[in-house]
Amino acid sequence: MGTQKDHRQGTGPVESLRDEFREHLHTFYSTLKLAAPYDTVEKALGALTARLKTLSPEELQQVAADSSLRWTHFRQAFVDSGLSAKHRGIIAGLARSGAALDLPTEFDHLLDLYRPTS
Repeated sequence: MGTQKDHRQGTGPVESLRDEFREHLHTFYSTLKLAAPYDTVEKALGALTARLKTLSPEELQQVAADSSLRWTHFRQAFVDSGLSAKHRGIIAGLARSGAALDLPTEFDHLLDLYRPTS
C-alpha cells in the first residue's frame, strides 16, 4: 500500500521551486486584488520548469538554497511568459505609489519591473 504524501514532500527541487513560484504568484495577484491571468501563469510555470531543467544538479541545489537566485529565476519566468505585461498599468500605478502594497520585500524583484528606472 502506498503512503499519502504532502504535495511538497518527496518532490524534487524543480517541482518544489515550481510550487513555490505558484504560491508567490497567487500571493502577488491576490494581495494586489487582481485576477491572475491563469493561462499566462501556466506559461510562467512552464518557462520556469523548462529553465530549471537545463541546470545541472549542483546549480539546481544552489537555486534551491539561495533566495536571491530563486527570485532571479522567478523574475525571468515572469518576464519570459508575458506576465509582466498583464495588468501593467494597474500594477505600475500601485508600484509607483506604494499604496496598499502589503507584499514582502522579496516581491520587489517583480514590482521593480513596473517602476520607472532612474
